[in-house]
Amino acid sequence: MTLDELAKQKGWSDEEARLRNALCEIGKLCYQRNYIVGADGNLSAKLQDGTILITPAGAMKGFLSPGNLAHIDMHGKVVDAGPKPSTEVGIHLICYRERPEMKAVLHCHPPHAVALTLVGIDMQLPIIPEIIVTIGGIPTAPFATPGTDELPESIRAIVKCSDTLVMQNHGSVTLGTHLMDAYKKLDMLEHTAKILWLAHSLGHVKPLPPDAVKKLLATRQALGIQTVNTLENRCAR
Repeated sequence: MTLDELAKQKGWSDEEARLRNALCEIGKLCYQRNYIVGADGNLSAKLQDGTILITPAGAMKGFLSPGNLAHIDMHGKVVDAGPKPSTEVGIHLICYRERPEMKAVLHCHPPHAVALTLVGIDMQLPIIPEIIVTIGGIPTAPFATPGTDELPESIRAIVKCSDTLVMQNHGSVTLGTHLMDAYKKLDMLEHTAKILWLAHSLGHVKPLPPDAVKKLLATRQALGIQTVNTLENRCAR
C-alpha cells in the first residue's frame, strides 16, 4: 500500500502523512549512522494542531513504518487508536513546552558524545569555529534515571537556552524547527564529539582564547545567523 493510500485509509491530513513518513526516514538515517541501535532512543515531530507524532515504546528506529507511530497530545495521552508512546516521552514534552517554536526533537545515543560524558569532557568549551558560530557549544545535563520523571526535569533548564545537549552516561537531545534541522544538529554534535575524542587521544586540548571566540561570535550578524547560541547566552554556566 502506498503512503497516499494509507493516508486516505487512516484519514491523515497531508501534513500528518508527510511527517509520519519523514520520521521513518530520519529513523533510518539515525540507525545507519549508528546514532541509535536496537530499540534505543526516540524521535518526534509536532503537528500544526499541537499534537505530537512520536516513536512507540520498544520500536527499532531503523525499521519504522508510517502507520506504527504514536500520536499524542501535549500531556502524553494517545489521541487515536495507535500504539503507546516511548517511555521517555517526557523528554519530548518538556522540550515542546519550554521551546514552543520547536517542531522536532531527537533523542539518540551517539557513541562518541556519550563516551565523552563518561570521562567528564566538556563539549561546551569553545574549540571548533563552526560550532562556536552556530550553536555555540553542547552543554551536559546531570545524570537522571531513564524512564522516570527525573529525566525530563534534568534537562529543563538547558533546553530553555540550548538546541543541543548531552545527558550524562545516557545520550543526546537535539531540537529543531523541523526534523532535518534537529537531525543536522545531531550530526554536528556527534562530529564534534569525534573530533574531541581524537584530539584528547593525542594530547592536551586548548580552548580558543576569549578574543578569538568574541571575533567568531561577531560574524553571526554578518552571516545572518539568529539561532540560539549557548556561548552568547551562557547556557548551563
